[in-house]
Amino acid sequence: MGSISGLGRFSAIATEIGPDVILAPAPNQLLTTVFLHPLFVKRTVAAQFQNSADIETRCCAIADPHLIMMPPKPDLSRSSRISPRRWLAQITAAVTFYTCLPIPGHWPMNFQSIARYAPLVGLLIGGLLSGLDALLQGLTMPLGTRSALVVATWVALTGGLHLDGAMDTADGLAVPAPERRLAVMADSRSGAFGVMAAVVVLGLKGVALADIGTLRWFALMAAAGWGRWGQVVAIARYPYLKAEGKGAFHKASSHPAVDWVLGLGLLLAVGFGVWLGGRDRWLFVFGTTLGGFALAVIIGAWLNRKLGGHTGDTYGAVVEWTEALLLCLMTVLQ
Repeated sequence: MGSISGLGRFSAIATEIGPDVILAPAPNQLLTTVFLHPLFVKRTVAAQFQNSADIETRCCAIADPHLIMMPPKPDLSRSSRISPRRWLAQITAAVTFYTCLPIPGHWPMNFQSIARYAPLVGLLIGGLLSGLDALLQGLTMPLGTRSALVVATWVALTGGLHLDGAMDTADGLAVPAPERRLAVMADSRSGAFGVMAAVVVLGLKGVALADIGTLRWFALMAAAGWGRWGQVVAIARYPYLKAEGKGAFHKASSHPAVDWVLGLGLLLAVGFGVWLGGRDRWLFVFGTTLGGFALAVIIGAWLNRKLGGHTGDTYGAVVEWTEALLLCLMTVLQ
């Protein structure tokens, strides 16, 4: 854990500041394992990572330096790299970072290299959305309304994390001068092009999902999984354009040789399992798998060509546009 010397010291500080204390990593540092006492902290580092681009600064105005969690020196031994506890801590951190699911703050989390687990988180999101879709179907809700509620829940589950990036990316790409695009993308205010991009993305998802009548659970899991695999490919292949930012720690802790392969293998395994469940579905499953792969790679490459690299915003754009366009493709394949 970081440099907080015991629960007594932490309790005294938290009581003095109040129950809404937010912990964040020191500048340019990665937070590894976090243990927070639920009686003293309502908003954990999970919320801090998820809802702010300035993840390293927001706690500094309300806490003394002892509250800034400093990472321990990484254990590079082979036993550490293959430890199931390390994997579980990374997966927990990935779910915490990429979703708004209520993960207990006292659970161990390791935020290093969590991007490799983004496709797994996507499958989890797709599975939850599929459960909601089945529940609404059981209530005899019409397909269009059902699809709209599923898409709205999709945004809620991620806290709009990726949609915000897609909006900022659209605002930046709308600027004719390439040298000004990153500055526009960094502006917290949404421009007209960003709003239009959000409307188009959400509209495409809702209409396309309403047109998919079979294997909707697979459609949701595939879209969410391949979208996040595209992010992993972008992190692994292309340079990061900013010295700091909400996506910088992904690039700093990435392992390009293995990160994208893990997600690819997982998504291919899911597709193969669906095909085994009904071989008459081969066109839908094969087309979705091939289309998800192609869209994830092409969208990331196109953004790299336009900007000369990627940022946290473009990672989100890759996710959103891959999801939306893959759902559109599925309407043709079914």
